[in-house]
Amino acid sequence: MWEALIPVVVLIAFLSVNIAVYDQLPHIPLVLGTFVAGLVALRLGYRWEAIEEGMVNGISIALKAILILLVIGALIGTWIAAGVVPLMIFYGLNVLSPDFFLVAACLICAVVSFSTGSSWTTAGTVGVALMGVGGGLGISPPMVAGAVISGAYFGDKMSPLSDTTNLAPAVAGSEIFEHIRHMAYTTVPALILALILYGILGFSNGGGSLDDGNVGLLLDTLGTSYNLTPLLLLPVALVLLLVVRKVPALPALFAGAVLGGIVGMIWQDLSMGDIFAVALEGYVSETGTEAVDRLLSRGGMLGMSATIALILCAMAFGGVMERAGMLQVIAAGILSLARGTGSLVATTVVTCIGMNIIAPDQYLSIIVPGRMYGGAFQSARLHPKNLSRILEDAGTLSSPLVAWNTCGAFMAGALGISPFAYLPFAFLNLLTPVISVIYGFTGFTIEPIDADGDTAGPGET
Repeated sequence: MWEALIPVVVLIAFLSVNIAVYDQLPHIPLVLGTFVAGLVALRLGYRWEAIEEGMVNGISIALKAILILLVIGALIGTWIAAGVVPLMIFYGLNVLSPDFFLVAACLICAVVSFSTGSSWTTAGTVGVALMGVGGGLGISPPMVAGAVISGAYFGDKMSPLSDTTNLAPAVAGSEIFEHIRHMAYTTVPALILALILYGILGFSNGGGSLDDGNVGLLLDTLGTSYNLTPLLLLPVALVLLLVVRKVPALPALFAGAVLGGIVGMIWQDLSMGDIFAVALEGYVSETGTEAVDRLLSRGGMLGMSATIALILCAMAFGGVMERAGMLQVIAAGILSLARGTGSLVATTVVTCIGMNIIAPDQYLSIIVPGRMYGGAFQSARLHPKNLSRILEDAGTLSSPLVAWNTCGAFMAGALGISPFAYLPFAFLNLLTPVISVIYGFTGFTIEPIDADGDTAGPGET
C-alpha cells in the first residue's frame, strides 16, 4: 500500500504547490507524478516496455474524448462565426431574467442532456450559449458553469441514452431501467436542493451587476454585427435530432459543425476559407464592444490544445498506476476498512471519487470500483442496483469537478471556466454523493437480496 501511495502523494504535493503557490496549470505536476509512478513500477519489477504500454493504453481510453474535443472546438468556432451562438445569446438576453437565470440554465441543460444522453454535447452547444447569456446579464461565470454542469449531468445520469448509465449496471450486474429508477432516489432530491440554491443565488447576487443599458448595448451590437434569423438554429436542431436518434456524438457534432459553416456562408457572407480558419484557429470578435468581443472570441481546434495536453498527461499517469496494479491495491486497502452497509457505501463513494482524481477518467471510476466491490456487495446481500447507483452517484458526478479528469478538462475547454472556479456551484454534483452516503448509513432505499438472489421486500433479511 505504501508503495502504491507514493505517486499519489507526490502528485498531490506537486499539484498543491503548482496551483496554490504559482497559479499554474496542472500539466507539469502530472508529468512529474507519472515519472514517479514509473520509478515505483520499475522498483516493483516491471520492465520499461510494460510501463510504456500502460501509458499508451491509458491514453487510448481518452482518444474518443480527444476527438470529440477537437470537433467541439471546430463547432464552437463555426457556430459563433455563423451567428448561431450570438442568436441564442440574443434570445436569452431578451427572455431570461437574472433572478431566475441559474434555475432556468440548470433546467434547460437537464432537459437537453436527458434528451440526448450526453452532458458533453449539452455543455458544448447549449452550455456555451448560456455562458454568453449569463455574462450579458452580469451573472458570475463560475455560477453559470456550475448550473450548466449540474443540469447537464442530471440529464446524462438519468437518460437511458447515456453511455455511463448503461455502463454502471453492466459492471455491477443490474438492469438499466431498475438502475435508473433506483438513481431517482438520490438524484431527484439533489436536483431539487440544487434548484433551491440556484434560486437563492439568483435573488441574492446572481444578477447584482445587471445594467439595462449594458444589456441594451449587447443586444444592439449583436443585432448589427450579425444577420440574425431563426434559421440559424438549424445546426442546433440537427445535432439534437441526430443524438436523439442515437447517432454517436462524434459524427453528430461534426455534422453540426459542417452545417454551421454552411449557415455562416449563407447568412453571414463568410467564405469557405473563413469557415476553415475559425474551425481551426477559433473566432476573434471585433465588434468594438468589449463585452461582446470577450464573450465571442473563442473556439477552434487549436483552442483545445491545452485541454488535450492535460488529458494526455493525466491518462498517462493513470495508465502507469493501473498497469502496475497500484490502483487495485489502493482500492483493496480502502475496502478492508468497510464495516457494515454504511461504511461499504461510503468506501465505494470515496473510491469512485479517488479514481476520478488519480486514474483519472469517469469510465475507470465506474469500472475499477465496480469490479473491486461487486463481491463485497454480494457478500453483504445487497442488490446490485445499490452498487450501480453508487458508481454513478460518485463516479459519474464527481468527474467534472477534477480539473485534470477527462470530464473536468472537457468542461473547462468548452465553457472557458476552470473546474476549481465552478466546483463550489456544481450543487447537484456535490450533493448527490453526500445523499448516497446518508442513505447508506440510514438504510433508506438500500435494497437487499434474499437467499436465492431475488430482491427482498423492505425490512426483510
